[in-house]
Amino acid sequence: MKAFLEYVARSLVDDPDAVVVEISEADDEVTLTLKVGEGDMGRIIGRDGRIANAIRSLLRVMGARDGRHVELEIVGND
Repeated sequence: MKAFLEYVARSLVDDPDAVVVEISEADDEVTLTLKVGEGDMGRIIGRDGRIANAIRSLLRVMGARDGRHVELEIVGND
């Protein structure tokens, strides 16, 4: 999941070197934190949050195959 998220995020942003993915796991819950440059927040979120929701949906499907609940948090790098 982490590699998938990194690949998608780096493909969408202008500054792929600023993309950082952190993962935290607890029991059957996985939280992925995606950090991107401040200028790329709009590219990741998309109009009306459509891109972010599509990424979240794909991650949830990947997690459901493993019987896990997946959450995605998107934050800007300082």
